[in-house]
Amino acid sequence: MREPSLEIIYGDGTETVHKENGCLFNLDLSKVMWAKGNNNERLRIAKLVEDGEVVVDMFAGIGYFSIPIGVHSNAEKIYSIEINPNSHHFLCRNVELNKINKKAGYDRLVPILGDCRIEAPKYSADRVLMGYVKTTHHYLNPAIEAVKEGGIIHYHETVPEKLIETRPFERVKKAADEYGRDIEVLNIQNIKKYSPGVDHVVLDVKVY
Repeated sequence: MREPSLEIIYGDGTETVHKENGCLFNLDLSKVMWAKGNNNERLRIAKLVEDGEVVVDMFAGIGYFSIPIGVHSNAEKIYSIEINPNSHHFLCRNVELNKINKKAGYDRLVPILGDCRIEAPKYSADRVLMGYVKTTHHYLNPAIEAVKEGGIIHYHETVPEKLIETRPFERVKKAADEYGRDIEVLNIQNIKKYSPGVDHVVLDVKVY
């Protein structure tokens, strides 16, 4: 659910509109998560999306990745799955705030309230986003089921520094092997420090 814990020490307003990389994010910091350190990654992913792609965002939140993709790419369809009703509420508002569907003239970005383990395999995706860092490997099976042959998974994980070059790859490969599929590592990106000796990384993997 990624629900924050905070204490207000001055004032009484926790809802705002944040502008980043040409995108608007309406959010309430008392109800939903926001990670400023991920801003470069949000834009990087949007620029990787190719024309006509179908994208499945398994942990959409308020649209951290989905909104930049909707604004900066020519993706054909973006399925944005979120289990937290508060985050889903702001996701829907952010789709409207950035006029993504209005400009397209159809439901190009589809917010889905539900469990990504159930929802993701319903779609056939060119690109699957796994922008969650705690126990993300438990969700690899539905990601493998959702991605097309030759499609790409962006797998996020918090990893001890000494395991960065091995553990993320081994976890994705194990999931792919269960479905008789092969993988090719395209890139491993260090996003930020998570805690002492632990980094937040993303592995870009093509699945065959």
